[in-house]
Amino acid sequence: MHHAHMQSIRIIFTIALMCISTALLAQNNVVMQREIQDTIAKNTSDSIKEYDIATVTVTGSYAQTKREVFPVQMLTGDALKGFAAYSVADALRYFSGIQIKDYGGTGGLKTVNIRSMGTNHVGVCYDGIELGNAQNGTIDLGKFSLDNMESVALYNGQKSDLLQSAKDYGSAGNIYLQSRTPRFAIGSKSRVSVTMKGGSFLTLNPSLLWEQKVSEKVSLSLSAEYLYTSGRYRFTYTNPYGYDTTAMRQNGDVQALRAELGFYGTTAAGQWRVKGYFYSSERGYPGAVVRGKFYHQDRQWDNNLFVQAQWQNTWKFYTLIVKGKYAYDYLHYLSDPNLDVSTMYVENHYQQHEAYLSLINHFNIKPWWEVAVSADVQLNSMNADLLDFVYPVRLSCYGAASTAFKIPHFRGQIGILGHYVHDRLRASDSIPDDRWVASPSLFLSYRPWLRHDLTLRAFAKNSVRMPTFNDLYYTFIGSSSLKPESTTQYDLGIHFNKPMNKWCELVSIQVDGYFNQVKNKIIAIPTSNFFRWTMLNLGYVEIVGIDIAAQANFAWGKGFTAQARATYTYQSARDLTDPNDPFYGGQIPYIPWHSMSATANLGYKSWQLHYSFIYTGHRYDSQANRIEDYILPWYTHDLSLSKQFYWQKANLNLTLDINNLFNQQYEVVRNYPMPGTNFKITAQITFQ
Repeated sequence: MHHAHMQSIRIIFTIALMCISTALLAQNNVVMQREIQDTIAKNTSDSIKEYDIATVTVTGSYAQTKREVFPVQMLTGDALKGFAAYSVADALRYFSGIQIKDYGGTGGLKTVNIRSMGTNHVGVCYDGIELGNAQNGTIDLGKFSLDNMESVALYNGQKSDLLQSAKDYGSAGNIYLQSRTPRFAIGSKSRVSVTMKGGSFLTLNPSLLWEQKVSEKVSLSLSAEYLYTSGRYRFTYTNPYGYDTTAMRQNGDVQALRAELGFYGTTAAGQWRVKGYFYSSERGYPGAVVRGKFYHQDRQWDNNLFVQAQWQNTWKFYTLIVKGKYAYDYLHYLSDPNLDVSTMYVENHYQQHEAYLSLINHFNIKPWWEVAVSADVQLNSMNADLLDFVYPVRLSCYGAASTAFKIPHFRGQIGILGHYVHDRLRASDSIPDDRWVASPSLFLSYRPWLRHDLTLRAFAKNSVRMPTFNDLYYTFIGSSSLKPESTTQYDLGIHFNKPMNKWCELVSIQVDGYFNQVKNKIIAIPTSNFFRWTMLNLGYVEIVGIDIAAQANFAWGKGFTAQARATYTYQSARDLTDPNDPFYGGQIPYIPWHSMSATANLGYKSWQLHYSFIYTGHRYDSQANRIEDYILPWYTHDLSLSKQFYWQKANLNLTLDINNLFNQQYEVVRNYPMPGTNFKITAQITFQ
């Protein structure tokens, strides 16, 4: 019965795509006038042009998404600053279809999952180039601050702009982080912003942003930030008899330093940018609270460095983009039984090197038709002081071809990605076979009335993630025979924007229903030896869900503004691996059926009041879905109040943030308690 239902969904979706395609072909003799290339202009900031931006408020996604073919959610400008958040992961919680795994505290590990397909199916791009981790495929979003962030965008499927690397087509969903590009007030050649944050858990977080115009065509930006927190906070421990123990979270301290230096330039027909990034941290692992044990001594040291560059030039109908990157990652992990007798001694060092080059060729064939061909090559290597380690080196090649068309009422994009992987090992009896996969995609949108901003959209896409070095070669876990993990996505959605009246500037609504399949899911199976696991392709998951996002912008009187935003997600993500399994069809771990968020911002002249609410419904930490695996729902309320002061060329902004206003005791991940009520005070002064 279940498979018949799923087959019906596939048939309905296929018929819908065929209907849209047929209508599109029937109108291909009508050619619309070429729209202004606002997408390119949007992403191509002129770092030299002077702007008078004493106060700018940009919220929501209307300006950025009203012409998108793909489902997208975006936060920019003051909308990001309004959240009582330290990192990018905190802001992403307000997008629909997102699940954040948060292991607690200001510096805790934070990973993201889009529409239940798994963390490794999410591509994270920083300033247009994807971040990588060949070791385990996981990007810790807690490392990226919002202080220097200009926009955060989430695309389901992929970005609709054809000016993207071949590798960007390979993910089931993409998060684009755009750091601030230098901008200057009229008559000014520099801009300096100094920020000091402090608050609960002995948190100290100073930062500096310096932007300088070097010449009429070149500018630079220097951003630096230091973070310290003790990570000590009280929590209530749950035992089988209820909440009866209050304890202090231990070994959650973090010291971290981030520094970025960027150069930005323009040419007669294009632009270029070069950026260097450095991150160094030492942190404790507070660990899980299990069987009355509240204290752990595990420590980790991280050093991350990358240098990346991008050059773009346009000749009439042809645009060429060249991107390159070198990255080095170092990780040191220590578990010392002299400090914690319940652990075994482990001290491991890992080093990763990555080199990446991308060429993007874009052709405007007709005012309504564009084509892009891109090719990427990436080389990864890993060293570790593990027993019998094989020192893997991976060569990855990507090739993508895509085309997009825009005619009255219709837009579309068709593409295909080829991905080839060759691994080389220093010493091993089992040399893995080369892997090659092809991933097609189709995106269509239909606008019934050109005078009304109502868009119907649909897409189908296949994407593949290759096994990571840990999956294949980790000494006690890896299996070199693993197949790539595949996802197939289907989406039907509607997007509506409407300016209402002079006091209600805009109402925007997005609704998307989707069906995803995850095949050859890579899972770990324990053996008779607790320290030796086996990696297998056993998993198959089907996901049915709906995402809703709504927003309204208001303005009235002299200086009054307001914005409201709400999201809701329903997901049924069922493990259908083995029909003979007694827990067949159970919801996969940590995926709630219901989740939602709401934000409201009220502004009057130089005052801003921001409120946010997040709710995550009940979940299970095992596909068995038994009562002992049940995790309670949780919700938090956050409040932020800010005031700006102006004095000649200086602006002073003071902000008070209160998180978890009602002291909710909750866990995002089982046995990792989250902080209760906490506060943060921010003082930022800007000279320009």
